Amino acid sequence: MAETKTNKPAKTPFKERVAKFFREYKSEIKKISWASREQTLNNTWAVLVASVVIAVVIGVIDLGAQSGLQWLGNLI
Repeated sequence: MAETKTNKPAKTPFKERVAKFFREYKSEIKKISWASREQTLNNTWAVLVASVVIAVVIGVIDLGAQSGLQWLGNLI
């Protein structure tokens, strides 16, 4: 059987690939719609408040579970 050669295209030089990457990167960054400063601050406060509330809820549940287990331990 005869071997067939596949004609592969020449590999693009590294510098050209890097340059193409950064050109495409720059064009994609321009498409992003960034949040305003006010919106960012509001979102930050919402995350901080939610984190504190969740931490308190988990702390109360943990304290209740700890007390319940101690109470069960004292029964035995």
